[in-house]
Amino acid sequence: MSPFLLTRTLPVDATDAALRADVLHGLTRHPKTLPPKWFYDARGSELFEEITRLPEYYPTRAEREILIDRAAEIAAASGARTLIELGSGSSEKTRHLLDALPELRSYVPVDVSESALRGAAKALLEERPELSVHALIADFTAELSLPATPGPRLVAFLGGTIGNLLPDERAAFLSSVRSLLSPGDTLLLGTDLVKDEEVLVAAYDDAAGVTAAFNRNVLSVVDRELGADFAPDDFEHVARWNPQHEWIEMRLRARRELTVKIPELDLLVSFEAGEEVRTEVSAKFRRDGVGKELAASGLRLSQWWTDSAGRFALSLATVD
Repeated sequence: MSPFLLTRTLPVDATDAALRADVLHGLTRHPKTLPPKWFYDARGSELFEEITRLPEYYPTRAEREILIDRAAEIAAASGARTLIELGSGSSEKTRHLLDALPELRSYVPVDVSESALRGAAKALLEERPELSVHALIADFTAELSLPATPGPRLVAFLGGTIGNLLPDERAAFLSSVRSLLSPGDTLLLGTDLVKDEEVLVAAYDDAAGVTAAFNRNVLSVVDRELGADFAPDDFEHVARWNPQHEWIEMRLRARRELTVKIPELDLLVSFEAGEEVRTEVSAKFRRDGVGKELAASGLRLSQWWTDSAGRFALSLATVD
């Protein structure tokens, strides 16, 4: 079996420190915010997997369709010998690319979860004993240092996760990715596309209430990790389309006036009845806009694929 290497670039206490900083900053500003990355504890990850199977939630199915139908084209266009996946999680979707890349020698999954990285690597190496896997415990939104691997390299950022970044954050992220690439390397980017408002809102406010539970779970994370006394049912799930920015906003709206104690931060947070905490922005894109954002970071949009219904896109960008 090929070697499995695991490199930690985050301090062991980095997650705890980041949560403290995000909660303190987000809940003492106006309007209040909490970053979406804190949805994904064990329970949140289970809920999100359930969301991806809901009839209203099309992005996962649409992206999988493209990967299945276009993997050979992506492989031919990239010629990759190394695949680097940012926010790899279970590496489930990446298998379609791994199968299609005949020259692939190395896979570098990047994630903050050591357990996810180890589980994915174990499964992949059982299926592909010739593959070299070098996993990185790292925050892909921070400066990355990649291991030495054979080129050309294909950096994959899938799932439409780039939409969770605000415009200035996207610009910084794409510039960071560009700094990792050499001539001949490519970026494969997943973006959800602008479409009918009714379809978009339903994808984030399903009839079964799974997304509502997922949204409120962030409060349970703060309760458990910081000793807070949020009662998640005191907050109503809200999903709305912002046509000016062309993004979906998920919010939690206080059903009544209340005060929450967060002992680990020595903090009291007051909410008026109807006050909202923004927990996620999910930007939707158009081809021209994606091209412009890539160009601003020194990348050139070279290939564009969508699912059959035109709901989601994968784009391939090269060093400009």
